Amino acid sequence: MDAQSLIKQVEADQVKFIALQFTDVSGAVKSVDMPVSRLSVILEEGVWFDGSSVEGFARIQESDMRLIPDIDTYAVLPWSPDEIRRARMFCDIYLPSGEPFLGDPRGTLKRVLAKIEERGWTFNVGPEPEFFLFNRREDSTVHPVPHDVGGYFDFSASDEAVRVRTRLMDALSSMGLDVEMGHHEVALGQHEIDFRFADAVQAADNILTMKYTVKAIAAAHGLVASFMPKPIFGENGSGMHCHQSLFDSKGKNLFYDSDDEHNLTKLAYGFIAGQLKHAKALAAIVAPTVNSYKRLVPGYEAPVYVGWAHKNRSALIRIPHHTVGREQSLRAELRFPDPSANPYLALAAMLAAALDGIDNELTPPDALENINIYELTEEDRKAKNIDALPGSLAEAMRELDKDTLIQEALGPVVFDAFSRAKWAEVDEHRTHVTDWELDRYLETA
Repeated sequence: MDAQSLIKQVEADQVKFIALQFTDVSGAVKSVDMPVSRLSVILEEGVWFDGSSVEGFARIQESDMRLIPDIDTYAVLPWSPDEIRRARMFCDIYLPSGEPFLGDPRGTLKRVLAKIEERGWTFNVGPEPEFFLFNRREDSTVHPVPHDVGGYFDFSASDEAVRVRTRLMDALSSMGLDVEMGHHEVALGQHEIDFRFADAVQAADNILTMKYTVKAIAAAHGLVASFMPKPIFGENGSGMHCHQSLFDSKGKNLFYDSDDEHNLTKLAYGFIAGQLKHAKALAAIVAPTVNSYKRLVPGYEAPVYVGWAHKNRSALIRIPHHTVGREQSLRAELRFPDPSANPYLALAAMLAAALDGIDNELTPPDALENINIYELTEEDRKAKNIDALPGSLAEAMRELDKDTLIQEALGPVVFDAFSRAKWAEVDEHRTHVTDWELDRYLETA
């Protein structure tokens, strides 16, 4: 779409305001709203804004920044009232000098992607963000109450959750996401809506679009939508499995080799090996909250150990068995990301780790087939050289502090900002008194 086509589309959609969107390093969506009368100026000049108060952005003396909208991301926000109908565009961020701002997460992903674009490759990602729908409590307490009592793939013709999920799928489709299916997940009140894979930048844009659309539609139904990794003790948490593949400029899947026992190319083995090599540091980026490590524990279908397999869902990376022998569908599913991650940084770090394995021709360990890793003792895992993911955000951050490759992929501006934010989160959690501690110790200590 060019500028004139966009202006005509905006007029046809009767849009009154344009939201220019970007994220901070933590993945929170920021927005600068402009009346549609300013659209032609926005498209020609961009919009200046003060970045000094945005997490991970500039110091006061370097605060002026310019938003340049990506017109291909134009979409009407379907929940906005007709009389003040709003649309959005994602933006890239530039400095007054005209140089890209190195603290822009979307720009960070684009810089990593440039390394494969010069090879004629495309990094395709199919994310699967899970979420919970909770009833809004009248007493304003934060303890969540699931919105339904369904289970995995459950169906009820009169289920309010089905109606809400259907509304969500319709809204996402109207915003340009190629929705494939939606279903109830394992836990009470837990849902998943899957959309078709896309190139990495569009996939990251889609993740953000899904998150705020789900929250907005849920709120319209008096519900609270949460992408928190582990909101309920004793229930499965919410992950964001990422199906990954590399294609060349002719549309060939670079992972597929019909002569290999696993149908994988040498490049695919290197891709897997690189992500396994950097898995501990990757954890800080793809599972970036204190709460993420309440999900990454044995017994709740989340991966905990570093390995790969075809059929084994306890492995960190899985080659979906139904894709074996299907050239265009063969892919590597990374199972430990969760939806609290900044999707631009997560995909950038995932690709950087994979490229390390490809470029250095690394070989992954043997596939973990016909074995439940959760049932192995620590001695058994050591004998099989099966390593474990970090058990906390602090441990993951210490691994990231040692991994120069992932740091370089993020760049010094993003890495420094991310590190400050996450260590502050660790410290705040360390000093916070929880309900569990009060229940355990208040009267017994």
